[in-house]
Amino acid sequence: MTRMRQADDYQMPVVDKGTRPGVVLRIILLAVVLVASAGAFILFKHQLDNEIVLGILGVLAMVGIFFLVSAMIGFIEVMPQSHSDELARRYIDTQRDGTLVTDRKGRIIYANAAYAALTGAEGEAGALALETLLSRNREATEAVYRLTNGLHEAKEGAEEFRLLKPLNSQSASGSGAHWYRLKARLLPTQDKGGEALYVWQLADITSERDDQERFFKELQNAIDYLDHAPAGFFSAGRKGEIFYVNATLAEWLGMDLTKFQPGSLSIADLVAGEGLALVQSVQAEPGLKKTEVLDLDLRKSNGQSLPVRMVHRVTSMRDGAPGESRTIVLARDPDDTRDESASVASMRFTRFFNNTPMAIASVNGEGRILRTNAPFLKLFSGVVSRDDIDRGVTIDRIMHETDRMRLAAALDAARDRQGDIAPIDSLHPTDDGRHFRFYVNAVIDQSDEAPEEGAIVYAVEITEQKALETQMAQTQKMNAVGTLAGGIAHDFNNVLTAILLSSDHLLLSARPSDASFADLMEIKRNANRAAVLVRQLLAFSRKQTMRPTVLNMTDVVGDLRMLVDRMTGTNVKIDIDYGRDLWPVRTDLGQFEQVLINLAVNARDAMPGGGTITFRTRNLPAEEASALNYRELPDGDYVQIEVIDEGTGIAPEIVDKIFEPFFTTKEVGKGTGLGLSMVYGIVKQSGGYIFVTSEVGKGTTFRILMPRHVEEPAPLVQGGESAETAAAGTLPVAAANGAAPDKEPRDLTGGSAVVLLVEDEEAVRRGGKRMLETRGYTVHEAGSGVEALEVMEELGGAVDIVVSDVVMPEMDGPTLLTELRKTYPDLKFIFVSGYAEDAFARNLPADAKFGFLPKPFSLKQLAEAVKEMLDT
Repeated sequence: MTRMRQADDYQMPVVDKGTRPGVVLRIILLAVVLVASAGAFILFKHQLDNEIVLGILGVLAMVGIFFLVSAMIGFIEVMPQSHSDELARRYIDTQRDGTLVTDRKGRIIYANAAYAALTGAEGEAGALALETLLSRNREATEAVYRLTNGLHEAKEGAEEFRLLKPLNSQSASGSGAHWYRLKARLLPTQDKGGEALYVWQLADITSERDDQERFFKELQNAIDYLDHAPAGFFSAGRKGEIFYVNATLAEWLGMDLTKFQPGSLSIADLVAGEGLALVQSVQAEPGLKKTEVLDLDLRKSNGQSLPVRMVHRVTSMRDGAPGESRTIVLARDPDDTRDESASVASMRFTRFFNNTPMAIASVNGEGRILRTNAPFLKLFSGVVSRDDIDRGVTIDRIMHETDRMRLAAALDAARDRQGDIAPIDSLHPTDDGRHFRFYVNAVIDQSDEAPEEGAIVYAVEITEQKALETQMAQTQKMNAVGTLAGGIAHDFNNVLTAILLSSDHLLLSARPSDASFADLMEIKRNANRAAVLVRQLLAFSRKQTMRPTVLNMTDVVGDLRMLVDRMTGTNVKIDIDYGRDLWPVRTDLGQFEQVLINLAVNARDAMPGGGTITFRTRNLPAEEASALNYRELPDGDYVQIEVIDEGTGIAPEIVDKIFEPFFTTKEVGKGTGLGLSMVYGIVKQSGGYIFVTSEVGKGTTFRILMPRHVEEPAPLVQGGESAETAAAGTLPVAAANGAAPDKEPRDLTGGSAVVLLVEDEEAVRRGGKRMLETRGYTVHEAGSGVEALEVMEELGGAVDIVVSDVVMPEMDGPTLLTELRKTYPDLKFIFVSGYAEDAFARNLPADAKFGFLPKPFSLKQLAEAVKEMLDT
C-alpha cells in the first residue's frame, strides 16, 4: 500500500523551463483562422444568397460539425500531446534520485521534486546549481569539477563524496555525516546542431554505506573466527594452488602469513611423504562434489612432520575437469598419550600405512583390490584410481600383460597359505621404461575389518637399480673389450715393429731402381696403416701416449675450423657457437683435435644431402652439471663441447653400441668402426665424459664434458726448478712423435757409444740390434730384465744407454730401471712400449728420469731417440 501511495502522489517539478513552442503556434494559428472567418462573414453578408457562397458555408459547417464531434469523442485533439513524452516526464518527475538538467553554462532547465527534497530547495528560486550548492566542500567540488570536464569531452561518469552535514538541514535521516553519489550524463537535443544538455542525478547513499560497513564488519568477524578456529583450513584452486590458509593452520605449520601470497604454495608443498597421492585420488563425478577423510602428515616450515586428519572436499566441473577444493585440518599431538581409543590407533596405523616407502595393496581371493596405501596410488597413477578400486578392479591391471600368469600363480599360492612365494620382476603396464618387483604374501589370520582378505601385494620400483645394473654391465663390457684391445694392440705392435725394422733394413741396401724397392715401400706403407689402427685400439683402451697441456676450447675449435671445412665438403655448413670466458681444460691437443675431427666426419656421413654441423662450447657449473642427471658424472665444474648434426639420427637399439670397437653402420669398406671408439677412449683418458642423444630423422648431439682445470702454484725446489720439472717424467725424446726437434738434418751415428738392448720379443730385439749396429753403435742384447742385470755385471757397467721394453717376463722394465739406478744412478734409459707411458710411470720413483719411444717405430725413430738421449 505504501508503494502504491508513493506512486500515486505525483509531485510537480520545482523548475521546468522546457516549454512546447509548437503548441502555442497552433493556438495562435487557430485564433487567426477564426478571426478571419468572422471578418469574411461580415464582409460578404449581402452575398449570402449566392449558391457558391452557400456551398462553401455548407462545407465549412460540415467540417466544423465533424471537428466538434471528433473532439468530443477524442478522435482529434486541439492540443495534441505524445503519450511517450508524458510517460517519460512522469517517470523523471517521480524518481527518488534528485534529477537536475542544466545547459553547458550551468543554468538550471529542470529540477525534479526529489532534487528539491535532497537539497532543501523551496520553489524555483530556491533551486541552486551544484557548483553553488557544494562550493563549501572541497571533496564534493572536485567531484563536480571532474564530472563537468568529462561531460565536456562527451564522457559519462559517477562520483561519491562525503559531507559532514546533509544538504537538507531538515533531512529526516539525521544531521550527521552523509554520503552522496553524483552521476552525470549528456542529454542530446531534438534540434540538429543544438547543444546537448547535462543531466545530473544526486542520491543519498548514507544508508547504503551503513549497510556496507555493517556487512564488512560481519565479514571481518567471520574471517577472524575462521582464522582462529580450533581447526585448520585451506582452500585450493583447480591445479592445487592454495589461495587461503587460516591462521591456525599457519601457526601449526610455522608459516608467516604476512609473506603468504595466494597461489604461491600448492597442496604438494604442504603434504609430506606420499600423502599427495591420497589427496589427488579424491575425485568427484562430473558436476558433483565429493568429501573424503584422510589421515596423513603435513610438512612444517622447519621440515618436521605434523600428523593430521583432513576432511577434504573437492568439486568437479561438468566436463569432468577437477575443480576447487576446501579442506578442514584436524591436528593430533603426537606426544599426547592420554587418548588410546581405537580411532587414535586407527589413525596411527593409517599414517604408518600411507608413509611407508613401499606400495601396498590388500586383495581378496579373486585378486580384487580391497585397500591400498598412498605410494601405491602414486606409483600406478593413470593405471588404477580410487574410483577403480571402489568399482572392484583386480590387481592384475598393474602388472604387464606378459607377467599376469605369474601373478595369478603367486595369488593361488597365497590362497593356499604358502610361505615362500618368489618375487616377480615386471614392467609397468603402460611404460616399458619402468621396472617393478612385486612380493606376494599370504594372509594367515583374516581380520574382522577385512574377512575376505586373501593376500598382501607389495610393489617396489627398481627402475634405478635396473639402470645401474645395465650401466655396470655396459662398463664391464667396455672395460673387457678395452683390455682385450689393449692386449692385442701390444702384441701386434711387436709384430709391426719387427716388420718396420726389417723393411727399413732392406730399403737401406736396395736402390730405387731395383725391382723389389716398390714392394718394400708397399710393405712399409701398409705396416704404417696397421700402426694407425693399433693406435686407435690403444686410444679406445686408454693406453695410448698422451702429452696433456692446458688448453682453451675456444682456441682449439677456432683453429680447427678450416680443416673441418675442407673435410666436410661444400654441401655441409659449419656453425660455431662460442661460449664466453671458457674455463681452461687439460688434455692432449693433438688427441682432442682427433676427437673433434672424427665427430665432424661422422656428422658429415650422417647428412648425405647436406646440412649444418654445429660446434657449441660453454661453461657448465657444478649445479647445472648435476641437473643433467648423468649417474657417472662426478660433482664439479665442466667445460661442455657439443657437436650437433641434422642427420639421419641413431636408432635407439644401437645407441649403446656406437662406442664399441669395430661396430659400424656403414657399408663394408667404408669404415673400420674405430672412429667413435677412439673418441670415447681419448675423452675418458683425459678425465672427461661423453654422452650422446639422438632422434631418428632429426639428428644427433654428442656432448663432451671436460673437467675444469684449476692452476695450482708449483712449489720451487733447489735451483729454482719447479717440482713439476723435477718430478718423474720423460725427458724430451724426438722419436716419440717421429720427428727430430732440430730443423736441420742431424748426424744419427753412434760413434763409440755402447747400447744395451733389452727386449723379450726376439724378432724386435734382433731387428733393433741390427739397425743400431748399422749406425755405428756397439749393441749388447738381453731377453729379460734378469738377463740384462747379468750382462751389466759382465760388462762392468760399461754401458752408455739402456733401451728396454716395459712388459717382460721375470722382471719388467720399470723394475730393471730401479735396480740399475741403485748401482748406476746416471745411467741413461729409454723405454719402448706399445702401452702409454702413464701405465708404468706411476710405478717408478719420484725422481726417475727416462726417455720413451712408443711402438711401433722405424729405424730412423729408434736412431733419433738414442742419439737425443745420449746428447741430453
